[in-house]
Amino acid sequence: MSDDQQHQSGAPWRNFYGRIHGKTLNKAQVDYLDEDLPGLAPGGVSWEENPERLKIDMAKRFAGKPVWVEIGFGGGEHLVHMARTYPDVYIIGCEPFVNGVAMCLGKMRREGPFDNIAIHAGDARDLFDVLPEGSIEKAFLNYPDPWPKKRHHRRRFVTDEHLDPLHRVLKDGAEFRVATDIPDYVRQTMEEVPRAGFEWLAEGPEDWRKPWSDWISTRYEQKAIREGRTPHYMTFKKV
Repeated sequence: MSDDQQHQSGAPWRNFYGRIHGKTLNKAQVDYLDEDLPGLAPGGVSWEENPERLKIDMAKRFAGKPVWVEIGFGGGEHLVHMARTYPDVYIIGCEPFVNGVAMCLGKMRREGPFDNIAIHAGDARDLFDVLPEGSIEKAFLNYPDPWPKKRHHRRRFVTDEHLDPLHRVLKDGAEFRVATDIPDYVRQTMEEVPRAGFEWLAEGPEDWRKPWSDWISTRYEQKAIREGRTPHYMTFKKV
């Protein structure tokens, strides 16, 4: 949606930082986006087709299943893994990078079919607009864009602009997992997430050094380990 269309629709205008497009997509990837993506919209219609920001009918759209959200799923490794591991849970993946969305759709075709994945190909804040309060049972933030320059730290997900609406849509007691290999991202996470109404569940160092039992190591994590960076696995609960 262009800035003019967004303004005319009455939808909130937001700055978005980061890449939307990468290298040119191949024909198969274009086909995935054209043929598969429209039917995977969390609300049944695209973001552009819901300018009034009508809330999603969760029971109708997700067949009464528990619903989880992954914020920034990259190429979809973790998203597809979790959907396969938990077939009785519906998982909404949010990813604004078109190339990542296309990669995930290709993975779903090769490893599916999946009937418990929805995809919001855009800013997670726009998804939060249409999710009812207390409707999400678990959320994941895996290796988010680190925005390493200090002047860009406000662009990170772990700020009130993102955490406040996330807190609103999570159920009481819902789990929020954060994985990152960037020490300063850990620092900001530990400062901002509890301030937004979450409790850190770690009782000792092993709780953030060891991944979750259902974790799958993604290519981002494998690159971090090769380059000598230490993954951190932080688990919070909405209070």
